[in-house]
This record gives sequence, structure tokens and C-alpha cells, in this order.
Amino acid sequence: MSRGLKTTIAILCVLVVFGLITLPSLRQAIQRVSGNQRTEEQARREVMQIPISTPTDVKVKAQMYWLSTTSAVSLEAATIELPLSADPVERSKQLLIALVADAPTPKQRTLPPDAILLAFYLQPDGTGVADFSDALSAETPSGIQSEQLTVDSIVQTLGANVSLIRQLKILIHGQEVETLAGHLDLSGLFAVPSAAAAALPVPLAPGREQSDPAKSSPAFPAPAKQTSN
Repeated sequence: MSRGLKTTIAILCVLVVFGLITLPSLRQAIQRVSGNQRTEEQARREVMQIPISTPTDVKVKAQMYWLSTTSAVSLEAATIELPLSADPVERSKQLLIALVADAPTPKQRTLPPDAILLAFYLQPDGTGVADFSDALSAETPSGIQSEQLTVDSIVQTLGANVSLIRQLKILIHGQEVETLAGHLDLSGLFAVPSAAAAALPVPLAPGREQSDPAKSSPAFPAPAKQTSN
């Protein structure tokens, strides 16, 4: 055996031994990093899932609007019990957080589970302003039908449970944007129906684009997160 081959074998043996020695430490370091990432993600979700609580909260039967169980192109009312504030601003926040977090099934979601309500304001003329995180725009399926259903679920839910809101402005991360996800115009205001009107079924509006529900209606994974300001 040549001296060069012996040297090569010796170097390989040293590398193998070194690898065997350092591998457990490397594995532990990777596990620590992965564990930290999971912990941070869990902590972030836990913070966002803290419900808003006010001194005037009373458990009531709230009317929430998610996708219908029988039609992917319409909404239907679902009655759930929620602790809601007497203050219309706090009440609106609680409702919108529940709209994200408490959908009966993932297929009935109308807002992405990563959407965060950053703030909600109510002006004296009855104009509500809902400021959502970028996820509302980035993760809502693009298409006039799916985008309209998302907005309809918001305004129908607010209209059924908060009598002072007459119209709604939707912001994304504090900014006015042209569209929700490329189609539905967000530059204007959306009429918020009265409680009586909100109690009616919400079918697909005449003339609205018809398409494959599996492609155009919102379909989001189960996890949910939320926050409030």
C-alpha cells in the first residue's frame, strides 16, 4: 500500500471519528433550533388567540355568516354563543375575531386563518373601519366570487349584531388598497345591512361570475389566529 493511500485512509478515519463525535451535538443543536421555532410559533398563535374581554361582556346568541354547508357560492347564518361587549367597537372586534377563529368547519371559512384584525374604529356617522393584516389580502383566493363572499361575511356578521354600523371600510395593514385579492374593489365603502336584512340568506348576486366552487370559493386550513388592538 502506497504512502499516499495510507495517508488518505488515515484522513478519512479521522473525519469519520470527528463526525461520530460531533453528530450528537449537531443533532441536539438542530432540535433546539426547531424547538425554538415551534415554541415561537405556538406563542405567537396563543397571543393572537387571546379573546377580547370587557366589563360589559354578556353571553348572547350571535349570528355569524360563513359559507353554506349546501352551497359553496352562498353564505348562511350560524348561531353561536359569544361573550359580547355593550361597546360597539369592542363588540365588532370580538365578532370579527370569532369570524376568523370559530368557523364550524375549515370548508366554511370565509377569512384566512392567518388574517389578524389589527384595529377597528367606528365614526360618528356609522362608518366602521376594519383594519386587517396583510394575510387577508394575500391568502384570500383570488376571484370576484371568493373575494365578494369574504367581504359579505364580514358585513353580514357586523350588521346582524352591531346596530350602529351603517357602512364599512376595509383597510389592509392600515392602508387603503385597490382590491382585496386582485378583483373586488376595496376603495369604497360597503353597506352594512340592518339586523333584519342580515338575517336573510345571502345567495350569489345576479350577474356575478359563476365558476367551479372548488376553485373560486374560499378554502382555508383549520388553524386560526387572531389579535386585537
